[in-house]
Amino acid sequence: MVRRTWKMLAALETDAMARPNGTTRLGMLTPSSNSVLEPATAHLLAGCAQVSAHFSRFRVTQIGLTRAALGQFDPEPILAAAELLADARVATILWNGTSGAWLGFDSDERLRDAIEDRTGCPASTASLAFRDLFRARGYGRIGLVTPYTGDVQRQIQANWGAAGFDCAAERHCGLSENFAFAEVGAKAITEMVRAVAAQGVDAVAIVCTNLAGAALAPALEAELGVPVLDSVAVTLWKGLALAGCGTADLATRGSVFAANAEARP
Repeated sequence: MVRRTWKMLAALETDAMARPNGTTRLGMLTPSSNSVLEPATAHLLAGCAQVSAHFSRFRVTQIGLTRAALGQFDPEPILAAAELLADARVATILWNGTSGAWLGFDSDERLRDAIEDRTGCPASTASLAFRDLFRARGYGRIGLVTPYTGDVQRQIQANWGAAGFDCAAERHCGLSENFAFAEVGAKAITEMVRAVAAQGVDAVAIVCTNLAGAALAPALEAELGVPVLDSVAVTLWKGLALAGCGTADLATRGSVFAANAEARP
């Protein structure tokens, strides 16, 4: 109770600082080799003059289950980057990466709490945002689309399955170099989304903030009749909700921004 009260007071103070002239600043923690999420976030926020996104990086170059690859997500470098974002008096801080998908939701919960304790800013992560969205909208059968290797994909399926999200419908690219994820083309992403959507899922999740799916989602939703939830868009949805911002200005950017669900479970 004490920690929750402190968090609420800190959030109110941070919110007051982060809204000069009516503008809300969102803080995003970014993998160093990611070249997709910043322009994708800017595209999603185009025309939304009252919100700005600000970024801080820490080193991530390879995705895998080796000790070296997992060690990239040790908390201290992430927390140091979060502290730099807090200097900009952002309203909230989001880990805009999907490592929690294979490390586990509990790992991201600890990271979220550590960011909040270190900075005083309300925080979340891409993976926790997916979980919150699935729960809020009742999505249980998820079509999982990623650029990752098979072992990482299976770990995500196991973690999400344990949380109640069936990811039997899946496609992945078999890549491990984080920079290479950004080079997966629109045709390949579209084909993967179509393949999993055909298996009768409640929603498709494009899981990787360096996979360029956000701009493809609206057209794919119209074609397939199923929600297509891109990691960058889902993370932004969560950040806007934590900052108390509406999503009406983003309605054309995909169903993730529909106003009928809260970002907290």
